[in-house]
Amino acid sequence: MLINIVNKSKHDLPKYETAASAGMDLRANLESPMHLAPMERALVPTGLYIELPVGYEAQIRPRSGLALKKGVTVLNSPGTIDADYRGEIRVILINLSREDFEISDGDRIAQMIISSHVQAQWEEVETLTETTRGAGGFGHTGGK
Repeated sequence: MLINIVNKSKHDLPKYETAASAGMDLRANLESPMHLAPMERALVPTGLYIELPVGYEAQIRPRSGLALKKGVTVLNSPGTIDADYRGEIRVILINLSREDFEISDGDRIAQMIISSHVQAQWEEVETLTETTRGAGGFGHTGGK
């Protein structure tokens, strides 16, 4: 699938690191480093602008290594970029660790996944069909 992209960053375009990768790493596009204190959040620019086809979205997700090793994650995960958005892709990061975290220009800060979706239409009814599960949720199956 071809997607139009404008790259105003100083970095290469996002790419898949392996043949089976679902996500592409996004890099910070900064003039100077950003510091995130514990529990602080920031909007980090990437310098990228995309034009998705209708029926697709870009999902912005945390990088697992950054979350595990540094306690830094994407706050509104997954973030959604709609097909009609034409602004810069920016990532909301939060530092959930007990230590300060520095974001430097070019750091890989999140991953982006392109996904298809449908738009639902509602049909209002009086009842829903019965299932074995019914209204059970939030751990209703138990287990130890």
